[in-house]
Amino acid sequence: QVQLVESGGGLVQVGGSLRLSCAASGTIFSIMGWYRQAPGKQRELVATMDRGGNTNYADSSVKGRFTISRDNAKNTAYLQMNSLKPEDTAVYFCYAPGLTRTYWGQGTQVTVSS
Repeated sequence: QVQLVESGGGLVQVGGSLRLSCAASGTIFSIMGWYRQAPGKQRELVATMDRGGNTNYADSSVKGRFTISRDNAKNTAYLQMNSLKPEDTAVYFCYAPGLTRTYWGQGTQVTVSS
């Protein structure tokens, strides 16, 4: 059974840091990444990374503050989030495109308080 299991969300103050983890099981994904969905907004891409280490960050609002990484041996992706802002508050979803469908984690809440 293919699964993506996230961990690491929580409540943090402005300027703080969090690290999200996404452990994949059941298959090895070429690409893994993160989306987020803020209240009342559409789900949006944050960043992706392939097994070779190539990254894609969705926009300038997270570039320089967020870093995606992977441990291929552990089949796990990470999202290090620094200098967090209130607008980063969202449910963060791990994402991985498979051969026939896209897989999603259950989501983890990140709340940044001012």
